[in-house]
Order: sequence, then structure tokens, then C-alpha cells
Amino acid sequence: MDDVMSRDLISDLPQSIIESILTRLPIRDAVRTSILSSKWRYKWATLTQLVFDEKCVILSNDRCKVEDGLVNFITRTLFLHHGPIHKFQLTTTHLQCCPDIDQWLLFLSRNDIKELVLELGEGEWFRVPSCLFNCKKLTRLDLFRCEFDPPPSFKGFLCLKSLNLHQVLVSPEAIESLISGCPLLESLALSYFDSLALTIRAPNLKFLCLEGEFKDICLENTPLLVAMSVAMYMTDDIAEHFEQSSTCNFTRFLGGVPRLERLIGHIYFTKFLSIGDDVGRLPITYAHLKVVELNQVSFEDMKEILVVLRLITNSPNLRELQISGSSNTLAAIDAPDLDFWEDECPSNCTFKQLRVVRMTDMSGVPHEMEFIKFLLANSPALETMSISPCVYVMDGRLNMLIELLRFRRASAQAEILFIQD
Repeated sequence: MDDVMSRDLISDLPQSIIESILTRLPIRDAVRTSILSSKWRYKWATLTQLVFDEKCVILSNDRCKVEDGLVNFITRTLFLHHGPIHKFQLTTTHLQCCPDIDQWLLFLSRNDIKELVLELGEGEWFRVPSCLFNCKKLTRLDLFRCEFDPPPSFKGFLCLKSLNLHQVLVSPEAIESLISGCPLLESLALSYFDSLALTIRAPNLKFLCLEGEFKDICLENTPLLVAMSVAMYMTDDIAEHFEQSSTCNFTRFLGGVPRLERLIGHIYFTKFLSIGDDVGRLPITYAHLKVVELNQVSFEDMKEILVVLRLITNSPNLRELQISGSSNTLAAIDAPDLDFWEDECPSNCTFKQLRVVRMTDMSGVPHEMEFIKFLLANSPALETMSISPCVYVMDGRLNMLIELLRFRRASAQAEILFIQD
């Protein structure tokens, strides 16, 4: 029994299991296992995943001391490491434009790096060195607050599957070239870009997240896209650009995504889709679309309402619908134009799969109520419709509730929840 108790069972585990254990530890603790015994001295040095953050050093009020400590720790870790490094992640607010990062990336480019995440602090932005573009085996690239300027000879990352650029200084031409030069790209996130006009060509793209000021977005070749989230911020210049446009944004953005399953549109998204000539009858059916969330829909804007109707009436398997309003109450009341609903709503439309509807920030204006009425009358499988009035609507809440209770319901099981915060 004493022999069993005294044996070092952990040290005798296969290297793959030990590496799995060390990978789950913070890198600082993994390195410190070298003091356990002579067997453990360099076990950490073959880790293929290195994740660094501010926990690697003792924090203090002396910023320079923290920065020097972090740089020294990372440099020493890489110097003692041997074997391939498949993942390198650095998340810190203490390093901005640090020349040591160039040396780390040069080292990584020679060690089969596959996943690279650089999330640096505010201040002078880090300029990505040219050696990054020699990382031919990259499958994931996340860059935050960097300058990114691919050399003319760069043809793309042929193995890249995930690309995330957040607050990155890069030309639209370089982004488009980068995306089209990554034939295996499946996930793309672009956030905090200013006045960006972008055409995306990515035949294997499945997940898309866009956030920023966009002058134009066109999905030209994204037939496998299954989920997207779009948040658009509109300056006066961009709004004027939109108003002068005659092309149909709806078809340019959603006209070629037949496999879409989940769509989240944040601020100004339906406004963007409504720009240009009315598409009329859509040439596409969203047979896979199950979840739609549209935020800040202006129900005084007939073109925005039409966008919503075109989308959901061409989604026969829609299960969840969430819409938040953004109506100018006075404008919406002054221009009801209720004939619109008879003219534009298909008489044979039925939402056979729709189970849950959430309507938030509702003002009770005519077109909001007509839209709710339309959903209730054509959703035979509906289980729950929750309605939350806008915080600015106080006096009209009782009238909203009375009108809702009068609406015909296609589903006998449909429950209406009127939520007052």
C-alpha cells in the first residue's frame, strides 16, 4: 500500500494527457509546474496552445513595470518553448504598439501557427508585420485595434476558416481581397469600421457579423450562409448616400442566401434594406429561416414595413419572430394609409410554423397594430405573443390592450402577454 501511495501517478501519465491538463491551466501556472520535479521541468514547453493575458504578471499601479513584466514573460516562454505552436492568444490593455510583438509573430510564423488572436490596448495602434502573411497554416485570425496592410504579393490565407477584425485600419479593397483570398472561410466578423463600402465574396461562409458605419454592403457569393447579425450606424453623410441610391439593397444583401437559418438586424438594418426600388415578388424563398430578430423598425415608414413583410412571408418555416419598434408616434398617426395591408399582404399567407412572437417598444400606432393583427390572423400554430409598450407610451396602454383582445386569432392556444415594466 505504501508503494502505491508513494508513486507519482500523474508524472507517469501519457504526454497527451499531461498536455491536456496543462492547457486548462493559466499559462503562468502551467509554466510554474516546472518546479515540481525534474520530470516536470519542461513538460509545459511542448504546449501547442499559448494563451497570455494580464494574469501572467503581478499587477501594480506602475504601468511600465507591468508592461515590462508581461513582455519578459512572453519572450522567455517562447524562447524556452520547443515544438509547434498551434494557438497564440494575447489579450491585454497594457501593450499597444510594442516592437516585441513583431519578434513574437516572426517566431510564430516559423512554428506552424494555426490560430492567432491579438487583442491589444488603447493608444497607438499596432501595425501588423509582413511576417504574418507568411503564416500559411492559419485557420483563425482575430485582430483588435491594429493596422492591417497586406503586401501586394499576398494572395490570401488558403486554410483560414475564421476571421474577426475589430477596429482595424484597413482599406476596403484589402478586406475584399483578403476575404476572397480565403476560400475555406466559414466565419467572418467585421466591427467598428467607418463609412465602409464592401462586397463580400465567400462561397463557404456560414456565419457573418457586421457592425459599424457601412456605405454599402453586398453579399455577392455567399450561398451557404446560415446565420448573420448586422448592426449599422448611420451618419448624415451615409444617410444622404442612401437616399441617392436607386439599387435595391434588399436583393443585393439578402437575395442570395437561400440557406439562411437565423437573422438578427440591429439599428438601421431595415432602413438599409428598404433603400432603392421595391423588389416586388422575391425570387427567393427562405425555406431554412427559423429565427428573425429585427430591431428599431420604423412603422411610419411604409418601405420598412414592406421589407419586414417581404422577408417573413417568404419564410415558410419561421418559428420565432422578434421585432422592436422605433416609431415617431406623431408621424405614424398622421399617415396611417391602412389600405396598404389589403394591397400588400398575401391573402393566402399562413405562418404554419410560427410559435413565438415578441414585440417590444410598441407605441400602439395604427401600422404596429395592423402588423400584430396580421400575425395573429395567420399563425395557426402560435403559442405566445408578448407585447411590451414603449416606455414613453403611458396614456394609450389601456387602448392598446383593448384593441389587442379584439383581434381574431388563428391559433386557439395563442396566449397574448401584455408586459408593462
